[in-house]
Amino acid sequence: MKAITLVLFLSVAVLSGCAGFQTGSEVLHGRRAFLIGNHEAALAYFQSAAQRDPNYAYGTAFQQGIWSYVGRSEYATGKCAQARQTLERALAGNKEDDIARLYYGLSLACEGDRQRGLKEIEGGIKGIHDWLEYVTETHRSSFGQFWDPRREIRSAIQGDLAMISGRDLDWKKLVSDGEWLGKKMEEEIDLARQDESREMSRQSEGGGDEP
Repeated sequence: MKAITLVLFLSVAVLSGCAGFQTGSEVLHGRRAFLIGNHEAALAYFQSAAQRDPNYAYGTAFQQGIWSYVGRSEYATGKCAQARQTLERALAGNKEDDIARLYYGLSLACEGDRQRGLKEIEGGIKGIHDWLEYVTETHRSSFGQFWDPRREIRSAIQGDLAMISGRDLDWKKLVSDGEWLGKKMEEEIDLARQDESREMSRQSEGGGDEP
C-alpha cells in the first residue's frame, strides 16, 4: 500500500513538474511573439498558459501575472472590451502590477472612456517610474544598477506626466507612448537579467579584481 502511495505521489510530482515547465515555455514563447509584434500568436500562447496555471507569475524582481499578459495581448489585437475585463482580473490578483494598470487604462480609452482611462494610465506609468526609482536606489549595488541605467524609461515617463498635467493633452501621443512603455519594460526585464548575468560571470572569472 505504501509503495502504491509513493508511486502515485511521484507520478503527481512528475506531472506537476512537466505542467510547470510547459506553462513557463509557453509564457517565454508568448513574450517573444509579443515583443516582435506577433500579437495573435502571443495571445494564443498566453491563453494556453493561463488555462494550465491561472495563478502563474513571471519574473522575480518585477513580477507579472499570466492574466496581465493575456490582457495586454488582447488589447494589442484590438479586443478592447475583452482586454479590459481580463486586466481587471489581473489587477484583482495583484494591485501592484503597474503594466497591467497601464494597459487597463489604454483599454478603457480604447472603449471610449477617456476620463477613467487617463486616470489608470497615469497611475500605471507613475507606478513604473516609482518602482524603477526604488529599485535603482535601494539595490544600486546589486541588481538595481542594471535597470534603466540611462534613465531612458523614466525620462519618457516624466515627459508624459508633464503632458498629462498640462493643458494640451495629445491622446494619440499618450497612447503611442503607453504602448511603447509597456513593450520597453518587457524588454528591460531581459536586458537587466542579461547584464546582471554578464557581471556575475565577469566577477566569478576574477574580472572584478582588475584595476
